[in-house]
Amino acid sequence: GAPPAGSPLPGEAGSDPGQVRYASTVSPPGDDPDRTKERLAAWASRLGPAPGGDGPTPAVPAATVVVLRDGPDGLEALMLRRDARLAFAGGMWVFPGGRVEDADVLADADAGDGTGVELAAARRAALRETVEEAGLVLAADRLVPLSHWVPPPQTPKRYATWFFLAPAPAPARVRVDGREIREATWVRPAAALAARDAGRWELTPPTWVTLHWLTDQPSVAVALAAAAAREPERFTTRAAVVGDEVVALWAGDAGYDGGDPDRPGPRHRLWMSAQGWRYERHDGGALSRRGRRP
Repeated sequence: GAPPAGSPLPGEAGSDPGQVRYASTVSPPGDDPDRTKERLAAWASRLGPAPGGDGPTPAVPAATVVVLRDGPDGLEALMLRRDARLAFAGGMWVFPGGRVEDADVLADADAGDGTGVELAAARRAALRETVEEAGLVLAADRLVPLSHWVPPPQTPKRYATWFFLAPAPAPARVRVDGREIREATWVRPAAALAARDAGRWELTPPTWVTLHWLTDQPSVAVALAAAAAREPERFTTRAAVVGDEVVALWAGDAGYDGGDPDRPGPRHRLWMSAQGWRYERHDGGALSRRGRRP
């Protein structure tokens, strides 16, 4: 059976720097509250007027795949820690993924409309990046689209990213390069969120919301079936600052269209502060603090 999160990955002990020697459920203590607050302040400083001239930074097509397995205590996801020196998401825990390259964009007679062509290219990118970043070869026909994310227009570096779910191959021998990716682990979604709350992990909002959704999925089969049974949800993010908190707004939130987080009504947002993150989603009635639909 699969080892519990926090144990060495099978077959990866050794001196090869390209191997995962140890994968912890939480990384060594890193961010303290003051550093987290500084990062939030730096982010908040970018949430002013959209850039002039040519407008917002173009969003580069990208893809991410959430590789899943059934562990002894429930569903686990593969997560990778990026090198802290990288310009984009340095030091953060992420799912395997990256930008869509020219080679990923091929003409597909059976891809259908524009979305189909876009998805086909994103699927190729997700498969390629999982090999490059984690050494895993996934079955293309097992990738299930889950969601699509676009950052706020004020974000300096923007990626329009498709998120896929995929079952881990058997055996799942994870290998990282020790350079761009420093560490890998299989982790329960709730444990990853707890690591962020404890200040030991850094996550992007799309990663956080995806993990949040996964906490309600008891197994790989259930998660794949749930994703396949619905249209991929699109998250085109708008952001605002309320006091010392940054809030990400998505379609369905009363404040989304006008960019007014104080407007009363339905909620679909993520609050981010040095004290913690909370996902708020409800139809204007009973609050769904954990993001479940009432």
